[in-house]
Amino acid sequence: MAAATAALATPALAQNKITVQVNTTMKPGGSEEAGIARFKAALEELAPGRFEVVPFLSGQLGGENAVLELLNIGETQISLTGGNWRAQYAPDYDPISIPFLFPNGAAVEAFMATDSGNALQQRGIDQGGIVEMGAQMRAPRHMTSNKAITTPDDLDGFRLRLPSIPVWVDVWSGLGAQTVVVPATEIYLAMQTGQVDGHENSLVSPFSRKLYEVQSHLIMTGHVHFPWHWVASNSWFSGLSDEDQAVVRAAVEIARTEGTAVEAQKDVFYLEELKKKGMTVVEPDVAAFKAKAQPAIDNAMSSLADGVIEDLQNAIAANS
Repeated sequence: MAAATAALATPALAQNKITVQVNTTMKPGGSEEAGIARFKAALEELAPGRFEVVPFLSGQLGGENAVLELLNIGETQISLTGGNWRAQYAPDYDPISIPFLFPNGAAVEAFMATDSGNALQQRGIDQGGIVEMGAQMRAPRHMTSNKAITTPDDLDGFRLRLPSIPVWVDVWSGLGAQTVVVPATEIYLAMQTGQVDGHENSLVSPFSRKLYEVQSHLIMTGHVHFPWHWVASNSWFSGLSDEDQAVVRAAVEIARTEGTAVEAQKDVFYLEELKKKGMTVVEPDVAAFKAKAQPAIDNAMSSLADGVIEDLQNAIAANS
């Protein structure tokens, strides 16, 4: 390890410092900031004095799509970004966004390592000018409500707040919910006024938004495992020396591992705190949800490129 570190650090002796802006739309205090902080520390460990990391949190340089554009033209260097790049550049190679499909984050990472995952990453380079360097897993998404929901029948007429992601709307509509698109900033008010009966997100959402004041139940569906992706501007990254590229990739690997671990720890914390706030935890029949959603899932998968379904099935089978 010491020899490898020394080899990676060699370019730092003779070249000027490289500035690396790292972007996220998330606020300070989360696993995203923890991952970025570890990335900064790892670069310094691997190549002392070679890189200067400048974090931009809370969408300081714009939303997800705006930062993707900046990456494309080389005006910023790295972003911890969500799934918009997959939907924009390679929708036919993106099964990750389909609810009730992947059982865990390990299956998502395994898919990214398949031929289909490699094709997805190549589209990112070719169409978006970004290099995908690894996933940092986010906690699974669940539901909140004011009643126990154990089977899809309990969703009949249920007004569920969703973001405007078409495949999510299709799947939840197929489950019997009335989907309502509400801005994230208005979720609490929508629940308080009865505009919606519940929402879905990772547990940080009901905790940080204090939804336990207007919702009584957590429904542990675990229906989406939606990662952050560490992506770099291809025009910037390809201009680095091989040695500097190796340092950056090694630092990302360290950072995403740290960020994933912090996210898992925080998810346990949020669950315990929400229970302390009086929320009832319900373990639904997830298999029944998936069975009823299957027509919508199949419809979403029908537009995937050749080989994707086989690759995702293998990734799921190896991590179930």
